[in-house]
Amino acid sequence: MKLTTKMTVMMGVALIIVANGFIACKAQGVDAIKQAGVLKAGVKSDVPGFGQLDNATNSYKGFEIELAGLLAKEILGDASKVQFTPVTAKTRGPLIDNGELDMIVATFTVTEERKLTYNFSTPYYTDAVGLLVKKEPGYEGLKDLNGKTIGVAQSATSRKAIEDGGKALGVTVNFSEFATYPEIKAALDSGRVDAFSVDKSILNGYLDATTQILPDAFAPQPYGVATKFDNKELAAFVDALVVKWLADGTIAGLIQKYRL
Repeated sequence: MKLTTKMTVMMGVALIIVANGFIACKAQGVDAIKQAGVLKAGVKSDVPGFGQLDNATNSYKGFEIELAGLLAKEILGDASKVQFTPVTAKTRGPLIDNGELDMIVATFTVTEERKLTYNFSTPYYTDAVGLLVKKEPGYEGLKDLNGKTIGVAQSATSRKAIEDGGKALGVTVNFSEFATYPEIKAALDSGRVDAFSVDKSILNGYLDATTQILPDAFAPQPYGVATKFDNKELAAFVDALVVKWLADGTIAGLIQKYRL
């Protein structure tokens, strides 16, 4: 069959589309990070022990910061080849979706609903939702907060955990949502909210002489490394490493190091 010029051009375009599709697919995996020479990780900047930005040195420290560094070392041979981007409960998902980040290592709770949207590794840490309150009112638990206002982070799982816990106790509370944890703590200090609710290990970083964490614990919160849903190769690679580090004590050592 004799090819016309038009047919030749169309075949060429088709080949380019196929090639580009292959490259795009490949670029989602570990090779793409190697080609970029840096691992782009979303982390917390305001969670002492997990991910905290030291403004004086403009450097990050914490359990999840080191975990991201270990992943970079496995992929790039150098734990320092990580580009950290601070994320919140509201921003972390979209930053994976739009491809700005390779992964999220930021107290991201694994839920069945979220697993429909993102890939998660085996959990590397499990916590529970708690309540931070001022000592002065003498609150002993959620049962004492009927009708009170609780500060929570936007898009976090804390709100549902407290709602469910309140229903079990016959307690109804109001919620006020904030973008960051320091904003919730400031609201607690100023009396704009009566309690600050998030995972207990995060609350530990906001304890001071005037506050206390109540003994109540709600809804286990397993944290996993999150990657884009269609990036199965990277997800499998990360999960295998997390499983390995759980088994050999690497993660336990980091948890102990940061007293989590």
